[in-house]
Amino acid sequence: MLQSIHVKNIALIDEVEIELDQGLHILSGETGAGKSIIIDAVNFTLGKRMPKDVVREDADYALCELVFTVENEKQEEVLKDLDLPAEDGLVIMQRKITNGRSISRVNGENVSTAALKELAGVLIDIHGQHEHQSLLYEKKHREILDQYCGPECEALKGELKEAYARYTALSSELEEAKEHAASRERDLELAMFEAEEIEQAKIVPGEDEQLEADYNKMVHAKRILEAVTNAHRNTGYDMSDSAGNAIGRSVSELRSVSDLDPELNDLLETLTQIDDLLNDFNRSVADYEKSLYFEDDTFAQTEERLNLLNKLKSKYGGSLQSVSENLDALKEKIEKLSDYEAYLTDLSRRHQAEKETCLALCEKISKLRSREAGALAEELCASLKDLNFLDARFEIRVSPDPDAITPEGYDQVSFLISTNPGEKVKPLVNVASGGELSRIMLALKAVLSRKDEVTTLIFDEIDTGISGVTAAKVSEKLSDLAKIHQVICVTHLPQIASMADVHYEISKSVNDGRTVTEVKRLEGNERERELARMLSGAQLTDAVMQNAREMIKRADGYKKNDKIM
Repeated sequence: MLQSIHVKNIALIDEVEIELDQGLHILSGETGAGKSIIIDAVNFTLGKRMPKDVVREDADYALCELVFTVENEKQEEVLKDLDLPAEDGLVIMQRKITNGRSISRVNGENVSTAALKELAGVLIDIHGQHEHQSLLYEKKHREILDQYCGPECEALKGELKEAYARYTALSSELEEAKEHAASRERDLELAMFEAEEIEQAKIVPGEDEQLEADYNKMVHAKRILEAVTNAHRNTGYDMSDSAGNAIGRSVSELRSVSDLDPELNDLLETLTQIDDLLNDFNRSVADYEKSLYFEDDTFAQTEERLNLLNKLKSKYGGSLQSVSENLDALKEKIEKLSDYEAYLTDLSRRHQAEKETCLALCEKISKLRSREAGALAEELCASLKDLNFLDARFEIRVSPDPDAITPEGYDQVSFLISTNPGEKVKPLVNVASGGELSRIMLALKAVLSRKDEVTTLIFDEIDTGISGVTAAKVSEKLSDLAKIHQVICVTHLPQIASMADVHYEISKSVNDGRTVTEVKRLEGNERERELARMLSGAQLTDAVMQNAREMIKRADGYKKNDKIM
């Protein structure tokens, strides 16, 4: 249930707070007072887009916050799946827009618009001003019937969606395979050539890095040799002025006097180690010097091998790993192209099997729809009679078409109605007026609400195109609906407003030279005056006030009968 609506800095609204209860809530007021702005703000919080200029002039941000109580397992399940646990049984949804950017939060956690919409789907159902026009489209008819069919239909459609995805993927692969059949020989020759090119190279993982190092060494061998030769000579023992000879002589000098002072032993040991290290270094540098001598053929072979590997890397992915992976893919392609007829046969078999899976699921869904269509039509007829369709006949036609598989099944679903005795049922688009469509939608909402997990229903001007007795019937249906759901209704009709369990007046006023929308909860005589205004406009005569009191009295009497839909 929706506990409260808090709106700040949106359009004409400076800041309003609406506390909500159980039952039927009515929002009324003059045209342009801001009733629909409140509904728009609620939609905005639930993930719908808002105009960029929504932020009230001179305000830094716009904010709308909705507080819900969690009342059933389905709502708890969705919250758990979204990792948004309720806090003390509450869900606080907030959306804030600043500098053209919006931030959405649920229980303090930032969430995506997709998550907002998923959560909204189990918390609230909003019927906009023109939503009843959607009944003119058969796609909507199927959605409504599927909603009535419930979890069984939802589960089957989930299976179908997965099977259909596999089926369409195989369809694309099969179509592509047939297109490529003509060029198979050419593709096979190319694949075999490329695979042979890679295999003949006999690639060793990492060899390109070693070859790069060897090649670089060979290219700079002369310069390296000169430096190494000098280092060998300067640190060796062959020349009188080399480091090796100098250190050797120093070792001999210290050894000759080491028995004269024990402290000299440490110095002698250190210098001896230096002599050993230099000797080791000299041998190593001599070995390295020898390695710098290579034949011209060795350089040519290294260069040729490196060029081959670089060519393969350039052609097949930039690294030897990619070249090897391409070889595996080419072998797989060769195998497939070499036995193309078997590949096509297997692909066609899998494609047909997946199609049969889809058809079987479509058939199950179609049977379920056909079975439930009669029950829904029967309930709708009863609900329509409550809305002053005294002789209405309603039919839901389910038409299977196995050649038109979709992720939703292969059925066309059509709503047909006859509103007058003796007339055949015809499609809604050919029969129903705007006022009739709004009543049919209300009847549908009333029927579906008994199966729905949603606890809050909002109707934005459900009274479009109706008046008189029909308006009174609509008010009764809304009152009945409010016995099992929380209902919020924006209306211009006093007949509907008279049924309010909670009545809010939306009005405009000027504060400090600025127009603002205000919301006031009406009590006692205030309700009578608002109904009188809705009845006659500005002239609140005694007769009009009496009429308003009578309407409230009749509405209270109806509610006391405790009629349940």
